[in-house]
Amino acid sequence: MTRKYIDCREVPSDNNCSVALSADSDDELLEAAVQHAVAAHQHTDSPELRSQLKTFFHDGTPPVDTPRK
Repeated sequence: MTRKYIDCREVPSDNNCSVALSADSDDELLEAAVQHAVAAHQHTDSPELRSQLKTFFHDGTPPVDTPRK
């Protein structure tokens, strides 16, 4: 099974967030990413947010040196 990850450094943000999350499944990663987006970035949990977050999912583990966008 391949791990999945999402990395805030890939998304422009006002607070220059450097959090990266990883999990064994899309569902688990999505729930963690939504919780982070709501708590740290003041987004509202919605179908649109969930759909957008999924576009940033990658297979593997987050690289250490991802440049900020």
